Amino acid sequence: MEHNKELATAWDFVEHTGTSIFLTGKAGTGKTTFLKTIKERSSKRMIVVAPTGVAAINAAGMTIHSFFQLPLTPYVPGAAIRDRYDFSKEKRRIIRSIDMVVIDEISMVRADLLDAIDFVLRRYRDATQPFGGAQLLMIGDLQQLTPVVTPKDEEILRNYYSTPYFFGSKALQQINYVTIQLTRVYRQQDEAFINILNHIRDGKPTQADLALLNQRCKPFFIPRPEEGYIRLTTHNNMADSYNENELRKLSGRSITFTAEVKGEFPPQNYPAEERLTLKAGAQVMFIKNDPSGRHLYYNGRIGHITSISNDEISVRCAGDEEDIKVEPQEWENTRYVLNPTTKVIESQVQGVFRQYPLRLAWAITIHKSQGLTFEHAIIDAGRSFASGQVYVALSRCKSLEGLVLASPIEPVGIINDGRVSDYIARQQQAAEESIEQLPNLKEEYYRLQLLDMFNFTNIYHAQQMLNRVLLEHFRSYPKLTLLHKLVLHHIKTKVIDVAYKWLTVIRRTPVADLHAEEFLLRVKRSADYFAAELKAQIPELLEKTKTIDCQSQRTAELLEERYKDLWLAYLQKENLLDIMAEERFAVNVYMRNKQETLLDTMEKVNPGSVQKKRRRRKTTNQ
Repeated sequence: MEHNKELATAWDFVEHTGTSIFLTGKAGTGKTTFLKTIKERSSKRMIVVAPTGVAAINAAGMTIHSFFQLPLTPYVPGAAIRDRYDFSKEKRRIIRSIDMVVIDEISMVRADLLDAIDFVLRRYRDATQPFGGAQLLMIGDLQQLTPVVTPKDEEILRNYYSTPYFFGSKALQQINYVTIQLTRVYRQQDEAFINILNHIRDGKPTQADLALLNQRCKPFFIPRPEEGYIRLTTHNNMADSYNENELRKLSGRSITFTAEVKGEFPPQNYPAEERLTLKAGAQVMFIKNDPSGRHLYYNGRIGHITSISNDEISVRCAGDEEDIKVEPQEWENTRYVLNPTTKVIESQVQGVFRQYPLRLAWAITIHKSQGLTFEHAIIDAGRSFASGQVYVALSRCKSLEGLVLASPIEPVGIINDGRVSDYIARQQQAAEESIEQLPNLKEEYYRLQLLDMFNFTNIYHAQQMLNRVLLEHFRSYPKLTLLHKLVLHHIKTKVIDVAYKWLTVIRRTPVADLHAEEFLLRVKRSADYFAAELKAQIPELLEKTKTIDCQSQRTAELLEERYKDLWLAYLQKENLLDIMAEERFAVNVYMRNKQETLLDTMEKVNPGSVQKKRRRRKTTNQ
């Protein structure tokens, strides 16, 4: 990544700012590799989601609908659908603790689905901020895969959205996000071929481009088996039919291998054929990377079966001197959980799919070839039916010489969505401006974390709301209401007002001075001061409030809610300040401690404990 300026810039935005990012780029520019790097190296807490089951499993994440528990029907902005969301306590804790949501294959995500994500994040995080204040990392290429919109869905959505693409999201339009376009192509090395692909991707191929491409048109081309050509088609039935016909031509008996499925693994998410029928001599493609570390095969590598039995499959790939003994491999269906000890978000295996990592590979659909690289391919895109299909097919090939066209490519067959082209043009200009601001954004992010550390609005607001409940419903407790009034005054004068002055200093301090040791010592002393002021007042207040008897179930529930809000706000802030009074301030240190104290606090607070006590007292009084 350090040798690629664009990827390095993307890393800086992800790791050192709170700015959301749309990471895009041509096929073979390293988007998938960047996602793996982020997951392995980033200090931020994140979840990875994708629009389809297979994409989610490939990214070692979850589907959007599964994690956010969304219905499959279109989402209408502002619709009252709260009753559809029944989130577990653990899921709520995960959502509140994440720094970033990574969405892979964003080009397939519809605008309404992104707004549904916004709805959930606002509900369980910060209702005042788009996506609850979480940073987004959206990865994908709008000129490859497109969102699926049925006529029925379109009839509903067109009343609310000007485009079904993710960039039509109402919530996304409320944030300043940066688009980073990766331009360095790793898959192809031939500059002439790369230029042709770029023109087709933009929907503007020249006559010279098409003439050069169509020189590769060989309608009656029959490759030698050892050459390993794979045919890319537009439809599933075309690929399936071609594979079945080629398999039937082979002599010898066929053997069917049935996948072993354990636990929870939805059939629609199966990453391989449940029943895989093969023969000796069949052309196959590996659909998983070699887990042994020997790099004998990779996802997309093509070979031929040299021997096969009920217990063993051997495959020989072009250029290899030895057969590969293929073993069944496992794919995991996971969900996110919180490790109770480390507080780290981990993937917990829900189910396992075990099968040979192979598929018949005389033909494959253009859609399923997404992300793969082939040495030799026959493109049968005469019936291209979606924007970007021709580009995806052609860009699977490493070179023009390894490409054969089953039918000529005509300009009319290169479908380009004007909405996408216009959006990308606008984003490229905006991206240049945003990237220029990166140093300032990094420093602003540092300053924002400092400001957040000394923001006590949540505590003050929570106590105001609790005090209001007491004044309205508990006038028979004059000493307690007086205590609340005194504490409220104390927090206003000793915490809020003092913090306001300190926050003003932070805002006005030059960037260089914010990192100076003298200033960082002031940060520690300030953390110690505010922690002491909070401890001096709120614990006693909470303890005395806890003992109130309630004569009304509704009042008990209201008091419980306000009590819990103050308790949560106080405990998290006080614990965090205690830690930061001892540690040197740095963004990653602060964010780690902030999330850990949040999780610890949520674990300590049992929302129903106080309310149950009041219910029992109510029964006794009756």
